[in-house]
Order: sequence, then structure tokens, then C-alpha cells
Amino acid sequence: MARIGGGSRFPGGATARRRISGPAAAGLGLYASCVVWVLIGLGHVWAHPAIGWLPMPVMAGLAAYACRRVTRRRDLAAPIRRFWRQISLVVVLLGLGELSNMADALGGPQPSQYLSPRTLTLYVGVLLLVLWALLRLPTWQRSRRDWTQFGFDAGIVLITTGAVVWHFSLRNAALPVSETGSAPAVLGLVVVAAISAITFFKVAFAGAGQLDRRAMHILSTGAVVSSAIGAVTPLLAGHPYLSSSMVACTAASLGTQLAAERQLRAPATPTSVRPPARRFSVLPYLAAVVMGAMLIDVEAPVGGERLAIAICVVALTGLVVVRQIHALRDNARLLATVDANLRQLHTYQEQLAHQVSHDALTEIPNRSLFAERVTAQLESGEPCFVALLDLDDFKTINDRLGHGTGDALLKAVSKRLQEGLRSTDTVARLGGDEFTLLLPGRTVDEAGVLLCELVDAVQRPLLLDGRETVARISLGVTAGQLGDTPEELLRRADVAMYAAKSVGGGRWTWFDPIMDRLADADARLGGDLRHAIARDELFVLYQPIVELPHGRLAGVEALLRWRHPEQGLVSPAVFIPLAERNGTIAEIGWWVLEQVVRQAAAWESAYGSLGPEKVSVNISARQLGEPGFPARVAELLRRTGLDPYRLVAEVTETAVLGTGEALAAVRELHELGMRVALDDFGTGQSSLSLLVETPVKVLKVDKSFVDGVTASSPEAVIVDGLIGITDGLRIEAVAEGVETAEQASRLHAVGYRFAQGFHFARPMPPEDIELLLEPAAETTKLSS
Repeated sequence: MARIGGGSRFPGGATARRRISGPAAAGLGLYASCVVWVLIGLGHVWAHPAIGWLPMPVMAGLAAYACRRVTRRRDLAAPIRRFWRQISLVVVLLGLGELSNMADALGGPQPSQYLSPRTLTLYVGVLLLVLWALLRLPTWQRSRRDWTQFGFDAGIVLITTGAVVWHFSLRNAALPVSETGSAPAVLGLVVVAAISAITFFKVAFAGAGQLDRRAMHILSTGAVVSSAIGAVTPLLAGHPYLSSSMVACTAASLGTQLAAERQLRAPATPTSVRPPARRFSVLPYLAAVVMGAMLIDVEAPVGGERLAIAICVVALTGLVVVRQIHALRDNARLLATVDANLRQLHTYQEQLAHQVSHDALTEIPNRSLFAERVTAQLESGEPCFVALLDLDDFKTINDRLGHGTGDALLKAVSKRLQEGLRSTDTVARLGGDEFTLLLPGRTVDEAGVLLCELVDAVQRPLLLDGRETVARISLGVTAGQLGDTPEELLRRADVAMYAAKSVGGGRWTWFDPIMDRLADADARLGGDLRHAIARDELFVLYQPIVELPHGRLAGVEALLRWRHPEQGLVSPAVFIPLAERNGTIAEIGWWVLEQVVRQAAAWESAYGSLGPEKVSVNISARQLGEPGFPARVAELLRRTGLDPYRLVAEVTETAVLGTGEALAAVRELHELGMRVALDDFGTGQSSLSLLVETPVKVLKVDKSFVDGVTASSPEAVIVDGLIGITDGLRIEAVAEGVETAEQASRLHAVGYRFAQGFHFARPMPPEDIELLLEPAAETTKLSS
């Protein structure tokens, strides 16, 4: 829904608030003319008294028109529009009463102030309709105690107003009822009008949602002015060509018109309902003062004992009132203390409720609140989308830059997500680096556009602790369907998210049912992988690492293979990430390490110095993070008798980024005498500082750079630059993925001494490696 505020939605905007509209100016002008007409008429007899009555129905029409304009504001709640619709009926009925009153006054041979039963009925109907409209407002849903208090207040107003009007106005008007017939009518109208005014004020000060409080103040002021002027009707008995209705009824019309104009310009934001005040009502005490003064006024001409008793009664009443007020003030202070404690308790409860339903770090909804909102959305039957996202390589950022920076990154991502969403959307943090989104009321195309914008916004560079950081995210999204649960929606979004990750991350993708079938197949394959060691389905091949240019065997790299009983050979690109996800990588990695160490020890025993100078084995980040891993490796080396220098631990950049447990483990392996190789250099978040922070002895340049070495390409420039860096740091550089003689020649020309790839040899079993070692061994024997 469009934002509403500041009056900008309506004609004139804020400027309209500072100037009077044309209809309002006309209403003010007409009312001023009525007042002037009556004031002049007190000392002058108008020759055409009908002129004084003409503005009255016109003003009622202006008021009705203003009220109808308010009812056309669709941004107002239905009860508020209904109230103004009823008030428009009130002023229409008032206009009819004014026409009837005019007919009563001018219908006889001479002007008079007579009120016919018809006119009286119309005016009483006006007041009753006003009360009915007020009592139907949402804030007038009162308890029995409130109704009892309102009844007392109405009784007090009725008795006091009736007595005052009778004593000061009607009693002193020596005018036969037969001439005007107005005394009883005026008394009744004034009393009912006073009760209506009290009701107006109660609503005005309590507030009624979108019903503008200032508009209610204007309405209540018009009612009070109208009833007060009506009370002086008998004082105009000597001026039959005048009527208090000329000023009283027009005051009510003008107040209604100005109140409607105010409501028309007011914003549609709900007015907060004021909490019930602890202050006592002054109405009973004010009534007691008025009646006491009237009692003394009545008894003063009599004098004597009756006056003395009246004075004593009034004095005692005053003392009782003062004593009660004093007690009420003490009670008010106590209640204020209780209220303060209750407010503090309420604040604590709100804070606790917020903590239960919101994430402590990012202050956005947590899993439980998100589930509640998704459930409510699904129950409403309206379409919605649920998206799940997490940060790619968040653990790497956490380990390298510290948990404080990681927390700052999560806050920044949360803020960017919130900035890109509507108020009806929900972003929640499930835990760790996982966020989820609820997107109701959008089409598929709109959701797609939004997700593209969110991915771009989140992945903009940001500055954290003086470092520029880029938060890459993977996001999966699914549409809510009939019968879904929050858990099912999150599951599907999670499947889609991992599909986005599997193709490189930094993107979003829709859930497709085929993903479930692939996930099931992945789960079955993962289950088979757990038993692959026990079923003897895993085996190790070795790819030679050669010395350029002649191709002498300089070492081997151990490569794991899996022969599935049904699917045959499964690609390492499939089962290695699967092992990472299902947690079997540590067990499999240790099995591979044992096989490689035993094989290297066997070669060392059989061929001595002629065996492979270095045997490389890949070690995962999960293995490096295991407690006691370096000690287990040391025990394995001791048990097999292998020279640690022959064993090369190949680790990836992401495994050693930072100063955490993984880096400490790498350093301990180096202290054992093993060499450390940094594998696939250049494919991750490469940093030359790694070559300084980690005890690297071998740098393996990734195949993606070697592929472009024979052309004038950026890859060739990088390959050329790396050899200079490794020579300067006394690090061996091994070019991976060499597939042509031209590549081998170019690499040797720029300074590379070691390489591996299909151009030299494919991965082979240990027996084939031994076939390469045998000629050298035979040559050594013959020469000796």
C-alpha cells in the first residue's frame, strides 16, 4: 500500500493544512453574518426577518457535503467512514429542523419563538443520532464499570444543567408558555445537548484510531457552544423576530464542517489510544460548587436561620470535597508508583518476548518467529515464496579475519537484506550464516527480479575493520503450495540453495522437483560411500610428477578413486564434495593417508634413494581441524619407518586461510619434517601472504592458468610472475594439468622445473609406478 503521511496524498498536502478551504471560508462567513444579524437585531427591528433564517440550511448543506467527502477516503477504516456518514445524516436532519423552526417562527401572523412538536422532535432526533454515532465508535466498547461511571456523569450533568438553566434563565423569563411554548423545549434540548457534549469530550480525549482527535475537539466545541447559546433562548423573549437557533444551530453546523475539513486533511495513521488516566474527574465537584452557590443565592433574600443552615451545608460539603480530594491525591501517588512498576514489568516482558522471537546478533526475527509468520501466511491462502540463503566460504572469513569481523559481516548482510524488502516481507536468521526470506503477495517474475536485486546488493563490496570484503551468497527459493508446512518450504529452499552452491555459488535458483530426485540419489550415493572402505571399493592411483625438460620421475601424487559396484567408477568431482557434506571425508582421508604412507615406505625400502623423492597426498580442511591429527600422523610415520621428508601434505588455500586450528596443524606437520604443498593456487581467495604465513615448500599452479600459458593471455602473465616469486622465496613450483609438449616447453623456458599432467602420464596403480622405477634400479646395479 502506498505510504500515507504528511498530507501529501490529498490535494494541497501540507500547504492545505495552513490555509482555509473555500467551503470552510464560506461557512465562517455565513456564521459571522448570523451573529451580526442577531446582535443588530437586539436593538433594531428587521423589516424582513426571513433573511436571518436563510444561512442556516445552507450551512447545514455545507457541513453535510464536507462529511460526505470524508466518507470517500478509502484509506480510512470502515468504522471511521461509517461515523462520518452518520454525522452527515445528523446535519441533514439538523437542516430539516431549521426549516421547520423557520416555518414555526414565520408561519403565523407575527414572528414568534414558538417550537412546534415537529421541530422539537427533529432537534431531539439530531441529538440522539449524534449520541448513537458516538457510541458506535470502536473506542466506545466500554465495560460495565465504564457505563456506570458514564451514567453517573450524565446524571450529574442533567441535574446541574437543568437547575442552572431553570434558575438563571427560564425561572426569570416572565413569558407565558402559551405565547412561545419554548421553556420546556429549551430545557430538554439544553440538557440532552450537554450530555452529547460530555460524550464528545470523552471520545475526543480517549482517541478513536484513525478518527482525528483535533476533529473531535472541534465537534465537541461546536456542541458545547450550540447548547450554551440555546440556553439563553428565554432571554430573547422580547425579540420575537430573532431566535437563538440562528446562532446555536449554525454553530453546530460550522463545527461539523470544520471538523470534517480537518479529518479530510489528516493522515490516515491511527491515533494512539491514550491509556486511562488515574486522575479523578472534576465534574462532580464542579457540580457541587455550582449547586452550593445556587443554594446560597436562593436563601440570601430570605436570610436568618435558613441562610445560616445553607451556608453550613455548603461549607461542610466543601470540607468533605477537600478531604476527599486530598485522599484521592494520596491514592494517585500510590497508584502512580504501582503504574511505574507495572510499566517497567511490561517493558521487561516486551524485551523478553523480543529476545525469544528475534536473533540476538542481527535483531531480526529468528527461526520460531519466521515459522509463525510462514504458518499464518499459508493459512491465509495467499501466494508466497520462501528463500533460504547462506554465505559462501563464511567459515574462511571467520577464521581468517576473526569472529568479530564475521559478526559484523552478518549484521551488514542482514541490513542489506532488510533494505531491499517491503514491510510485509520477513527476513530471519536461522543460525550461523543462514538467512531465510518470506515474500508474500508477489508474482513469479516480481520475486525473480527481487532476488536478483538482493544478490547484487548483498555482494557489493563493504568495508569491515578497514578491510574491503565481499560477501558471496547462494540462495534457493520455492513457492508455497496448498498443504505445505514451514519445515517443508525450508527443506525445498535448502535443496535449491545447495544446487546454486554446486554450480559455483554467488547466485540464486528456483527449486525444481528434479532436485529432490537428485538429492535422493545423492543421499543413496552418500550412504554407499560410508561403506566403501569396508567393502574394499576405494583404491589409490599415483600420477607422476616429472622434472623438466627430460621428464625424469621426481615424485608422485596420490589420487583417490571409487569403483561403485553398480555405477562403476565414480568421479572424484562427485564423491569428494559428497564426503565433505556428509562428514565421511575425515575417515576416508585417514584411510588414504595410511595407504599412501605404507606404499611410500615400501618404495623407500625397495628402492632406497631411487624411489619417488616425494609422495604427495591431499589432506582436507576437516582432517586438519581434527584434534590430535598431527600426533596421529607422527605415530603413523614412526610405525611405518617412512622418512617424513618424502611425504608431502597437499592442502588447499581455503584449508589454511587464517590463524586457526588448520594453520596450527599445518605448522606441526612441517615440524615433523614433512613438506607442505599449497594446491590449486589461484582458484580460491588467493593471497600472497599465504606464502609467508604458512610453511609452504611446494606451490602447485592450477591447470586453469597452465592452459593459457602458450598464448598472450593474463594467465600466461600470472604463470610467468609466479615463478619469479617462488624462486625468490625458495619454493618449488609445480605446474599442474600439462597436456601438450608446447605447454611443457613454454613452462621450462620461463623457469619451471617440475610439472605433472596427461602429457607425461595418467594416474596409475603402484605396480606401474614400479615399472618406471625398475630401469633406474637396474642401471644402478649394473654400474655398481
